[in-house]
Amino acid sequence: MTAMSPPATTPYPGLGFRQFVAMIAALMATNALAIDSMLPALPEIGETLGIVSPNDRQWVVTSYLLGFGAAQIIYGTLADRFGRRRVLLIGLAIYVLGSLGATFATSFEAMMTARVVQGIGAAASRVLAVSIVRDTFSGRQMARVMSLAFIVFLAVPILAPSIGQVIILVAPWRWIFALLGLFGVVVALWVARKLPETLHPDDRTPIAIGPILNAFRICLTTRQSVGYMLAMTFVIGSLFGFINASQQLFEDVFRASDIFTIVFAVIAGFMAIASFLNSRIVERFGMRRVSHTALIGYLAATLIHGSVALAGYETLWTFTLFQCVTMFFFGLMASNFGALAMDPLGHVAGTASSVQGFVSTVGGALIGFWIGQHFNGTALPIVLGFGACGLGALAMVLLAEKGRLFRPQTGR
Repeated sequence: MTAMSPPATTPYPGLGFRQFVAMIAALMATNALAIDSMLPALPEIGETLGIVSPNDRQWVVTSYLLGFGAAQIIYGTLADRFGRRRVLLIGLAIYVLGSLGATFATSFEAMMTARVVQGIGAAASRVLAVSIVRDTFSGRQMARVMSLAFIVFLAVPILAPSIGQVIILVAPWRWIFALLGLFGVVVALWVARKLPETLHPDDRTPIAIGPILNAFRICLTTRQSVGYMLAMTFVIGSLFGFINASQQLFEDVFRASDIFTIVFAVIAGFMAIASFLNSRIVERFGMRRVSHTALIGYLAATLIHGSVALAGYETLWTFTLFQCVTMFFFGLMASNFGALAMDPLGHVAGTASSVQGFVSTVGGALIGFWIGQHFNGTALPIVLGFGACGLGALAMVLLAEKGRLFRPQTGR
């Protein structure tokens, strides 16, 4: 913990530890809700807006992710100069405006524009959530806070598609985006009322070319940070590939669109279980041992799953089983990879969060879109995409640790 951090039980006056974790989770949830809640409505959105090709409906997800990823590169610099709180509130306001734009979109182009704006706003919540946690905690304690936030955050993918499904049963799909805007308003009011400024005055960085370039240089030349940032990019890419094609997969391959939200919730539930387990064991075993073991398990699961799919034995139940196992290992990797990437960069946490968010989200969105666009009426492209992403993540972890798994790189 930094010298300026209050005790872990009460991070800030009037904001206890549990409320702090809940607020971080809510900030992170603005992103998950904006991705997952409209998945059941994609066919109706496509029909209303004249999207002919089913694969083109994936742009409703990907355009948001590109806006979300690209905007992160600027929020860190602004937050390091003007503070976390002010920039976060501006971002939430942009998120609400984008949600309203999507609510009233009457064309494919208008929807894509609104989704990009919504993503730009949500990017602030991602960057600032990580920066605020890093301002307050460090090391294994930071990993524990992120894991606890992930438990609440991962409840959103479990519930979001079902929420979207319920909405389109009783109201037009546009109400999904209207409720996203309302959620953004609630979170903004909570932050304005309860969250103080977490950036210490001595750590404010002026907006000048020299310091900005120096902060970027540190972020992009710190071996551990770069390696784990790229590892996270690969595993997030596999997740985005699944999200992009999931609705088509259940409708066109397994003919099970009626249970899509249930199976999606079960798969997401395994990620939540993994994050809860991580919060209980990471301080005992360490981030490396947990995440590296999970990476090996992830690769083993995707290898076996790929063999089943290639042999022609894939069914709804085999897909669900292997996807649950794979997402369980993803849950053990995600928060630890993020914490390991951020840990050496506490003195430039805002810029580091921006750079890492930009690379992992834009890179992951492009990887996921590439996987999703290869959907061919079978589950094979998704399964093989997971395997390829796992191998890429392993290569990046080995790069970060100079070829040593389970132990810090030589010299640390």
